Amino acid sequence: MFEPFTDVVPSIFGTLNQYPMLLTLVLHTIIVLPMIWIYKGEKKRLEEEK
Repeated sequence: MFEPFTDVVPSIFGTLNQYPMLLTLVLHTIIVLPMIWIYKGEKKRLEEEK
């Protein structure tokens, strides 16, 4: 089921591909969390303009 990870050029993408949950966590950290942070900041800014 699991095979040893052998790659000619070790890369972050190859490592992430070995562990699907890790890929999900990394993508959420890079993409989703900043989106939530920006959304809350913009919402606060718009409420202050009223």
